[in-house]
Amino acid sequence: MTTATSGTATISGTRAKHRAAPGSTGALVLLASITVSLLAASSAPTPLYAVYQAEWGFTPITTTVVFGVYAVAVLGALLVFGRVSDHLGRRPVLLASLAVQAVAMVVFASAGSVAALLVARVVQGLSTGAAMGAIGAGMLDVDRSRGTVTNAVAPGLGTATGALASALLVQYAPAPTHLVYLLLLGVFGVQAVGVLLMRETSTREAGALNSLVPRITLPRRLRGPVLIATPVLFAVWSLAGFYGSLGPALSGTMIHSHPAVYGALGLFVLAGVAALSVLLLRDTPTRTVLYAGILALVTGVAITLVSLQAGSAVGFYAGSAISGVGFGSGFQGGIRLVMPLARPHERAGVLSLLYVVSYLGMGLPAVVAGVLVVHVGGLLGTAREYGLAVIVLAAAALAGLLYTRRAADPVPAPAGS
Repeated sequence: MTTATSGTATISGTRAKHRAAPGSTGALVLLASITVSLLAASSAPTPLYAVYQAEWGFTPITTTVVFGVYAVAVLGALLVFGRVSDHLGRRPVLLASLAVQAVAMVVFASAGSVAALLVARVVQGLSTGAAMGAIGAGMLDVDRSRGTVTNAVAPGLGTATGALASALLVQYAPAPTHLVYLLLLGVFGVQAVGVLLMRETSTREAGALNSLVPRITLPRRLRGPVLIATPVLFAVWSLAGFYGSLGPALSGTMIHSHPAVYGALGLFVLAGVAALSVLLLRDTPTRTVLYAGILALVTGVAITLVSLQAGSAVGFYAGSAISGVGFGSGFQGGIRLVMPLARPHERAGVLSLLYVVSYLGMGLPAVVAGVLVVHVGGLLGTAREYGLAVIVLAAAALAGLLYTRRAADPVPAPAGS
C-alpha cells in the first residue's frame, strides 16, 4: 500500500510548495472558531447531566442515551449532508448549520424534560454533522498545510473548553441550565455574520441533490490510508465517548463529591492535552505520530483503569492526560494520513467519512456502556471493560500499521538474480 506511506511526503511537499491565498488566515481562524464552538456546544451538557438527573430523576442509561443520540444524529447528517458543500459551496452549508445550531441552543435553554433534552441533542447533532465536512474542507481550501493541522487541533480544543467553561458556569454562575446555552447562541450569531462576510472557498459543482443520497464512496487511491486510519480513529473517539458519558460519575466516586468542575475535569484534561499534542507533533512524520498515539493510548488507559481500581483521583487524571496524547496523536495521524491525498472536490466527502468512523466510535460504545452500568457490571466494572476494549482496538490499529509497513517495504531480490 504505497499510497499509505506517501502521506507524510505529500504533506512535506505541500508545505514547501503551497502558498496561502490572500485573506486565508482570517478565513482559517473563522472556520476553526466554528469548529471550536460547535464542539464546545456538544460537550457543554456534560457537566449538566448531574443537575438534570437530580431534577428529573433519570438513570445512567438515560445519560448515555442522551449522549448517544447526539452521535447518531451527527452520523446521519454526515451521511446525508457530508458531501453537499462540494456542490453548493461551503458558505451556504455553514450558514444553515449555524442557524440550526442556534435553534438547538434555544431548545436546550428552555428544556424542562428528558424529551426536550433529546430533541435538543438531535437538532444539535444534525447541525454539527452537516457543518463538519464543510468546515474541514474549507480549511483545506484556504491553506492545505495549516488546514490539515487545524482540522486535528480544533475538535479537541472545542471539547475541552466547552466542558470546563460549562462546568465553571454551572458551579459559580446563576441559571446553570440556561446561561451557557445563551452565551453559545450569541457566539453562533457572530460567527454567522463572519460567514456572510467570508469569501467562498470552493466552486459550485453539479449534482447537489444526488449528493444527498447516503453512500460511502472512496477513491481507490485513498482506500489503503483510510483502512489504516479507521481503527485508530474509532479507538480514540471511543475514549472521548467514555469520558463524555461516564467521566462525571467516575470522578464523583473517587473524589466522593459531585461538583460540576470535578465532573468535567477528566474530559477537559483528555481533550486539552489532545489539542496540545497536535500542535507539538505537527511536524513529526505521520506514522511516528500514529505509533506514539497508540502507545500513549494503551499506557494512559491502563493507568486510568488501575487508578479507578485503587480509588486514586490523581492517577485517574494522570492517566487521562497520557490518554489525551493518544487521542490527539491518533486523531491527527489519521487525518494527516488521508486528507492531503484528497482532491478539492473530494475533501468534504472524505473528511465526512472519517468523522462517521469517529462518531461511531464515540456514540455506540457509550450507549452500550450505559446499559452495562445498570444491568451488568455497575459503574466501575463497566469502566474496566470499556477501557480494555479501547486497548484491544488500539492493539488492532498497531497491528494494521505494522502489517502495512511490512507490505510497503521492498522484498529483497534473490541472491544472484
